[in-house]
Amino acid sequence: MARRGSYSKGVAKREEILEAALAIVARVGYGRTTVRELADAVGLSQTGLLHYFGSKEDLFTAILARRDATDRLAFAPPADPTPDIPGSLMQVLRHNADVPGLVELYTRFAGEAARPEHRAHTYFRDRYHDIRRLAAEGVAELQRDGRLPAHLDPQRFAVLTVALMDGLQMQWLYDPEIDMADHVAYLWELLSAPAPPSTG
Repeated sequence: MARRGSYSKGVAKREEILEAALAIVARVGYGRTTVRELADAVGLSQTGLLHYFGSKEDLFTAILARRDATDRLAFAPPADPTPDIPGSLMQVLRHNADVPGLVELYTRFAGEAARPEHRAHTYFRDRYHDIRRLAAEGVAELQRDGRLPAHLDPQRFAVLTVALMDGLQMQWLYDPEIDMADHVAYLWELLSAPAPPSTG
């Protein structure tokens, strides 16, 4: 019984750490967030904090995974036959503009984790795979509903959509005047516009 209670307390403490870390990283960014600051926020030593995650890289990977879970609850399109892909993308980008520190963490870690030995490599590999799959399924549904041109390749379009999202966020970090959601809306207008009449 004591062991079960200790496990429950450990899970609760880990959740507390992740919630505090999300708020801190969103506010000050990855580059200026220290393990000491996170540890102080939850009343632990630096060693005590890392005990729950194993390493600093594992801690920041867990923060990103928690961000994903939170965003899915808030912005995932409902399971209906006509998903609102552009609407969901624009909601996520508008939200991301309010949490620049998390965007910085994501973009910096995404580049670093391209190395197979990086501790976040599996997280990003699986994340990209899942997002591409979901995007391709959504595009196929919209094609069946007549809301997207039938000639689009859902798989290739999904790859381009992920590249668009990541690229917009990188450019936005350099120039916050860029309206990420507006650019997604513009692209979608181009895709869904009727083809011009043939002049032949």
